[in-house]
Amino acid sequence: MSDTIALLSGAMVAGHAIIGLFFLRFWTRSRDDLFLAFAAAFWLLAINQLMVAIHGATAEARAPFYLLRLAAFALIIFAIVRKNMGRG
Repeated sequence: MSDTIALLSGAMVAGHAIIGLFFLRFWTRSRDDLFLAFAAAFWLLAINQLMVAIHGATAEARAPFYLLRLAAFALIIFAIVRKNMGRG
């Protein structure tokens, strides 16, 4: 892995983790479960990017790591649907 790709991967991991912390702060203020789900989803995205950067495998070998990304997006969708169903 080149130095540029490693730097950008590290920046993405840090960015996802920081966004997760912002959503955690919003959750502590409002106690809205949607913010907690977003925080967890962004931490899953950070872990996914970290695993891909550490292993630096080919595209075919990285497929299992993207299950974390799928879980993150499923968590976001579930939280949004749950929030909207509660308003009825």
